[in-house]
Order: sequence, then C-alpha cells, then structure tokens
Amino acid sequence: MGNKHVKQHLETAQKTGVLKISQLRLNEFPSALKTFPNVLKTLDLSENRFIEISDEIGRFTALKHLNVSGNRLTLLPEVLGALLKLETINAMNNMIERIPISVSQCKNLKQVNLSNNQIVEFPTMVCGLKHLDILDVSRNKIRTIPPEVGTLHATELNVNQNQISDISENIAICPRLKTLRIEENCLQLSTVLSKILKDSQICNLSVDGNLFNSKAFSELDGYDEYMERYTAARKKIF
Repeated sequence: MGNKHVKQHLETAQKTGVLKISQLRLNEFPSALKTFPNVLKTLDLSENRFIEISDEIGRFTALKHLNVSGNRLTLLPEVLGALLKLETINAMNNMIERIPISVSQCKNLKQVNLSNNQIVEFPTMVCGLKHLDILDVSRNKIRTIPPEVGTLHATELNVNQNQISDISENIAICPRLKTLRIEENCLQLSTVLSKILKDSQICNLSVDGNLFNSKAFSELDGYDEYMERYTAARKKIF
C-alpha cells in the first residue's frame, strides 16, 4: 500500500529535497529510493511498519534531518555514520535496543531523540559530538549513566522513566549541560546528586519520582548553590 503516494512524493522531493512518506503502512524501503538522486535534505519515514532501515540510506550524504519514529525498528543501521551532515535524528517510539557506534562520526548532530525504545546502555557514542544540544533517551531501560557522560556536550539531557540507580559524578563536569531531566528512576539520595547541585552548571534539574522525597532533596549539600543558578536562569527568561 502507498506506492502511488510514494511516487507523487518522490517527484516533489526531487525539487524540494524533502521527502515525507509517513503513515503509508510501508514495511520495506521504497525500491525507487535505490536510484533516487542524492538531493534529499529531509527524510521522514515515520509512522510506518519498518522493522529495519535499508543500508541504501547511506547514499543520501546531503541528509540533515531523519525521522524514523513510530516504526518497529530494533536497531539503526551502521551506515548512519556516513551521513556526515545529519543534524537531527528522531527514532522515538520504536523497539531499538542499541545505537551504532558509527553515529559518533555525525559531527553535526544537534538533536537526537531515542525516547520510548528498549535501550539498556547509555549511548556514549554521542558524548563527544560538540554541536549536540538535546539528547532524549527517556522511557528506555537504562540502568546507569557511565563516566563517559562527562564529555557530553548537550545543553539538555532527558533520561526520565528509565531504571537508573547509578550516575557517574562526571556528569557534573559536562561543559554545556543546563537541563537534566531524571524523573521516575531508581535514584537514592547520594553524593553524586550533591555534586550535581554544588559543582555543575545545571540550572534546571527534575528529579521527582525517585526513591527520596522533595524535602530530603532540598536539604542536600549544594542545594542553595543550585537554587542560585536556577533563579538566575529564570530571570534571564523573563
């Protein structure tokens, strides 16, 4: 189903560089894309029935925006590393278990959304990407945030609704991290949280739904320093 619609979209995409073939019940990479000219800047395959993304996608080296959300993917292809101009990846609402190491080659990535998948390990391969602004790995099965997080350049990290019980104190040295969302995990009050409060640049910290109450959290060493950053950031907004 959807072949007629795909053909129409392909004709338009040759002129615009934008191909949106979402919600067409596709379960295979359209064969016409195998010979399609390398002009795509945006490729939207969302809300279909893909269980895998063909390696043919590696041909589209001009691609900046890739949306494969709402499919049945269990992994992303290694050839993503060839898409050096990629700025956004949206792969939310799939069944993805792991992220290819090759993503570390996508030096222009700004936003990566992997929310609502089956990821167990924190995606350290994105930590060194210096243009990354937002990393969303909420609603997965991550249990720990490893030491590599210290090299994460994102300004916002969302790890809400995982199974996190352990955070490396290196998260406090993230060079640009301002917003950390870590609600509904398995965190207990710890020195790491104190270090985040006291020594990091984080000015928007969401921790509700963990194994401690808000009163105990507000009594942690460093909470006053955090509130100073929080208040200063709010003043800039208003």
